Amino acid sequence: MLKDISIRNACYDDAREILGIYAYYIKNTAITFECTVPQLVEFRERIAEISSTYPYLVAICQDRIVGYAYAHAFYGREAYRWSVETSIYLDRSFRRNGVGTVLYRALEDRLKEEGYRNMYACIASPLGDDPFLDEGSIGFHREMGFSQCGHFRQCGFKFGRWYDVVWMEKMIGEHKMETR
Repeated sequence: MLKDISIRNACYDDAREILGIYAYYIKNTAITFECTVPQLVEFRERIAEISSTYPYLVAICQDRIVGYAYAHAFYGREAYRWSVETSIYLDRSFRRNGVGTVLYRALEDRLKEEGYRNMYACIASPLGDDPFLDEGSIGFHREMGFSQCGHFRQCGFKFGRWYDVVWMEKMIGEHKMETR
C-alpha cells in the first residue's frame, strides 16, 4: 500500500476532506482538545493561514486524502522562529500501516529544507485506561525520533474526564549562530 501513497501540499479545495478526517477525532477522541467541529469556512481559513507560512501536507491514496500533517508557529515570539509545532491526523482506516511515517517524514524533510531546527508536538495523554485516548501518538512520536521534554498534568478536560499533555521534541537542524 505504501507505494500507492503520494504526498503533496494541501490546497483550498482539500478542506472538506481534511475536515472530515479531523471531525472524527474531535467527536470521538481526546486526541484533540477541540470539542466542536469547525465550520468549513473557518477550517479553510485555518489551512490558508497556516500554509501561507508553513508546510501543510496531505497524503493521497486511491484518489482521496487519507491523512494530513502540518507545522505552525511554536510560539508567537520572534526568538522562536527556528521552532515549529507539528500535527498529524490520519483517516482512521489508514492508521498503523506506515502512512503516518511517510507523511511525517515528508513534513520533517520540508521543515529541514526551510531551515527550521526544532519540531515540537503537544500530545494528549490518558490517566489510565480510557475509551477516548491511548498512548499511540506518544509511541508514534517516539518512533519518529522525538523525546519527551514536558508533562502538564490534568490540564485538558473532555468527555467528562481530565487529561495530561505531554510535550515532545525533535532537533532537526544544526543550532549555529544565525543572522536572520
